Amino acid sequence: MRAIVTERPGGPEVLRMGEIPDPVPGPDELLVRVRATALNRLDLMQREGTYPMPPGAPETLGVEMAGEVVGWGAEVSGWAHGARVCALLLGGGYAEYVVVPNGMAIPLPANLSFAQGAALPEVFLTAYLNLFQLGDLREGGYALIHAGASGVGTAAIQLAREAGASPIVTAGTAEKLAACRELGAVAGFNYHDGPFAGGVLAATGGRGVDVVLDMVGAPYWDQNIACLTLEGRLILLAAQGGAKVEVNLGALQGKRARIIGSTLRPIPLAEKIALTTAFSAFALPRLADGRLIPVIDRVYPLAEAPEAHRRMASNTNIGKIVLTVP
Repeated sequence: MRAIVTERPGGPEVLRMGEIPDPVPGPDELLVRVRATALNRLDLMQREGTYPMPPGAPETLGVEMAGEVVGWGAEVSGWAHGARVCALLLGGGYAEYVVVPNGMAIPLPANLSFAQGAALPEVFLTAYLNLFQLGDLREGGYALIHAGASGVGTAAIQLAREAGASPIVTAGTAEKLAACRELGAVAGFNYHDGPFAGGVLAATGGRGVDVVLDMVGAPYWDQNIACLTLEGRLILLAAQGGAKVEVNLGALQGKRARIIGSTLRPIPLAEKIALTTAFSAFALPRLADGRLIPVIDRVYPLAEAPEAHRRMASNTNIGKIVLTVP
């Protein structure tokens, strides 16, 4: 089958169309014809050779996809040929076919395109896990979401809104902040304009936020702690701005804060299936009636994966960058 392959670590130019063996489904797996996949930051890191790969992950990039069921293993039942699904993957999405553990397949609502389905699994599952299962965000609470216009950010805004909480965001342009407000952010701050903590506290009436989703790391550490309410949760999803900080333990004690490190790709399959089940129960009705919408920045054909990677590296996207698989 055709797939995007990388023969060596490097820039977008190392991505090329090639041939790899067709996957074969195991006893409890679906075989899916991929119609679209989507980019994530870890794809860029994996391409560069800087991402620690979890055991068993395919070398082919791509941790999410949408497509049609074309086969399954002996222990699978309940699916029909041609069923439209999307799924989080351990890898392999930049290809014509993938195998998916049965419990990871999410039925794709009829109102969503394959491109929208591909833009859904990684960011919405990440946001759901960290807002609700780790962050314990509840109705009436506040969430500070950094990189609000990113894929995870646009998903987290909508999920927080649908749970009856108030999302607050940071982003780097007025256009991105406007997009976040359209999705439901109650306040937004351009990080180029200076410190955001005072504005966040003002937006919560001095209370502070219950949950911070942070992808930036070290540069935001002190402000994140300042933004937390008592017993607030700071959840670290990435450290794109740096990973080492000098910690004021007194500030953590004073807030009774919880610091939670989080990563989705390496967690055990059983936990991913449980997460997928919980997310689906919450989100599928809202996706089907349009309350939740995967936000897409641009769509490229699979052969233009290098240009799509350049787009993501430019940090100008609002929402997801999608690759269609002809």
